[in-house]
Amino acid sequence: MKKYLLALSLASFCALPVFAKGNGGFSGPDNAGGFVGPNGSVTTVERAKTLRDDTWVTLHGNITQRISDDLYQFRDASGMVNVDIDDKYWRGQTISPQDVVEIQGEVDKDWNSVEIDVKQIIKKAR
Repeated sequence: MKKYLLALSLASFCALPVFAKGNGGFSGPDNAGGFVGPNGSVTTVERAKTLRDDTWVTLHGNITQRISDDLYQFRDASGMVNVDIDDKYWRGQTISPQDVVEIQGEVDKDWNSVEIDVKQIIKKAR
């Protein structure tokens, strides 16, 4: 009987976030909304290349070409860097090389290369 009550208690506890979400409480990663506001200072490609691995960056510039599946070339006034953009982060946006975008993501340093692992991309108004 004690095991049954313990299992029932654990199941109830685990379900709390699910029930709370529908009532305006906890919101998990599947939520389409989130914080809107300043995301730290905007940096340049040149500066981003000097930052530590996993540093969060915000860049403004243009995606100039697709290199491979999720890999693109990004350019701003200071230089170029490869950016990795998973399909889910496009959010239905169509972006051309002429469009100015804001990308937010993490610096991803390997032994001899640097790229940005993009977590958000926003097409800026012209």
